[in-house]
Amino acid sequence: MNALTVGERTLALDKDGYLADRRDWSADVATALAAAEGIELGPEHWEVLELLRAFYDEFQLSPATRPLIKYTALKLGVDKGNSLHLNRLFKGTPAKLAAKLAGLPKPTNCL
Repeated sequence: MNALTVGERTLALDKDGYLADRRDWSADVATALAAAEGIELGPEHWEVLELLRAFYDEFQLSPATRPLIKYTALKLGVDKGNSLHLNRLFKGTPAKLAAKLAGLPKPTNCL
């Protein structure tokens, strides 16, 4: 998938399916990306996506799994900031998949 059509817009994606231009992101784009992954976004997904976007704004990078878990625990509490919860929400690849759905670049140390 090198492009994503959302409404009447066609958005460029990189070779891994991440948005080529993060400024193209919107809730509709996140919903379309999630649908392509077989995920229906619920409130728990959205709070992690919003948290990830705030993390990127602060640090200018997409966190790998361990920093994502720590940051989520710090901001949302240990009930949500743990690997079991994040893996359940994001199909076992929370750093990669959540970054993709949040319109962020692929975390640099994720294969």
